[in-house]
Amino acid sequence: TPFEINFDKNKIIDEGFVQAFNRLILSILQTQDQNKLSKTPLGLIKSMIETFSIQEEKFINEVYYLSLNVSFNKKKILNLMEKKNIFPSLPVEKKIFFLPIIVDKNKDEISIFSENYIYNNWNSNNQKYHLLRYILPTEDLDDFNLIKRYSKILESYNFSEIIKKYNFDEYIISIIYKENNTIKVLNKINFNQEEDLKNISFQNLNIDNYKEADKLIESLKSIYENYWKSKNEINTSVKISLTVSINNNNNSEISKFEEILDNADLVYNYYIYKFNNKDSFYKIIFNGSPDHFLKFMKNKNYEFDIQNKIWSVK
Repeated sequence: TPFEINFDKNKIIDEGFVQAFNRLILSILQTQDQNKLSKTPLGLIKSMIETFSIQEEKFINEVYYLSLNVSFNKKKILNLMEKKNIFPSLPVEKKIFFLPIIVDKNKDEISIFSENYIYNNWNSNNQKYHLLRYILPTEDLDDFNLIKRYSKILESYNFSEIIKKYNFDEYIISIIYKENNTIKVLNKINFNQEEDLKNISFQNLNIDNYKEADKLIESLKSIYENYWKSKNEINTSVKISLTVSINNNNNSEISKFEEILDNADLVYNYYIYKFNNKDSFYKIIFNGSPDHFLKFMKNKNYEFDIQNKIWSVK
């Protein structure tokens, strides 16, 4: 902001809080739900902030620059979503293989790699709130000839010969059919070993015009982000209570256990409800099924004896 007579640093910090909240919303909500929170009052936003710090501030040519790091209280954010009947998603970032192919049905031509505007500009305007990071193939003559060979049956071709070169199990193949000003996109999407076909149509869109091609890129990215978020949705209305015991002879092990619970997006809350000279007993409120909790903790190298009502850490 310009450094003027009425300069107020606190107002700039408040603006930073709003921007941080908006970025959080863009990263955990699907497009149809984002507008429901677009007018959240500043006071409510500030009440949900856990900590913040000024990372950098500087003056350059009478202009003040501020960089903030803002952390929000997970429980308060989830409570807000629940009141608005919104299901947020885990903000899981993912690298994914992406191959766009343009098929011009009028000219009976196919555009791949550098001759394809979508390919050349796909990663030119990535946003910080985007969760997907796209790895595009390098321009390869063998791949070019392979796609050309199967150009008449792209819808049924599985592209495995190309994908396996990049060591990615997850991918999006986007086949963009252009006919006059109608664009039809067949998306072959594979997330978490589940393949899906998604057909999308755009009317009155001329992708030979760079601005309209950029609109197509933006629309497709939004669709892919929403699809990925739907795979990581948190059902905040589902809350199960788990009782877990852990040996309290090792303070560092207890600290490690609590740190994992603190950083687990699906753990709504937890607390020690009793302890004795041998064990500490935790109540854990979890947004998911018991099996989901066990799977999550197994990935963190924790196994449980679940024979009794109180699960004990092995």
